[in-house]
Amino acid sequence: MDHTTPWLDWAVELQAIAQAGLHYGAGPYDRQRYQRIRDIAAEMVARQGDIPLEKARDLFCCETGYQTPKLDTRAAIFQGGKILLVRENDGRWSLPGGWVDVDVSVRENVIKEVREEAGLEVTADTVIAVQDRERHNRPVYAWKVCKIFVLCSLVGGRFVPNIETTESGYFSLEDLPPLAEEKNNREQVEMCFAAYRDKSWKTLMD
Repeated sequence: MDHTTPWLDWAVELQAIAQAGLHYGAGPYDRQRYQRIRDIAAEMVARQGDIPLEKARDLFCCETGYQTPKLDTRAAIFQGGKILLVRENDGRWSLPGGWVDVDVSVRENVIKEVREEAGLEVTADTVIAVQDRERHNRPVYAWKVCKIFVLCSLVGGRFVPNIETTESGYFSLEDLPPLAEEKNNREQVEMCFAAYRDKSWKTLMD
C-alpha cells in the first residue's frame, strides 16, 4: 500500500469487506449494513479524490462476488534492440496492453491488445514480471491491479491508427518519449530491456 495515503488503504479495505459481506451475507439486515459500509468507502474516495460521488461508486463499487484484483497485460516487443511503444490519444506513450477480458487467457489478451493497439501479430513467449501495480505506478488506484509484462516475438503486421493509439515506434532506452506513467514507467521499461537481453531471464514477482 502507499502509506502516504492511509485513507485510500482504509477505503479499499472497507470496500473489500463490504463486497464480500454483500456476496456471502445471509440476512437483509446484514446486507443493509454491508451496503452502508460500501457507501462510506465510496464517499471517502469521492471526497479525498475530489471526484463526483456517482463516479466513485461506478469505479469502486460496481462488482459483485468476492473481490479479486484486476489483471493488466503489457507486451514487450523488440526490433533491432529497440522496444515498441504506441502513442495514446493524449500524446504519451505506452507498451501495448490493457485489461484482461473475461473470455480470454492472459496469453490471448497480450496478443489481442498488440493487434488492436499496434496492428501487429506476435507470439507471447515469456512472462517478464507479475507486479503489484501500487508498488510501482502512480497515481495509486482505489482497486487492486496485477500487471503482467510479457516478452513477445514479432510475426508480422503493420500499424493502423485506431480509437486508442495514433502511432507506434521503436525506441532505445536512451531515447524514450514521455511515458503514460500510470501504465508503465521508465523502471518497468528498463526491466523489459533487461529481460530481452538476458536469455535465461527468470520471472520477477512481487
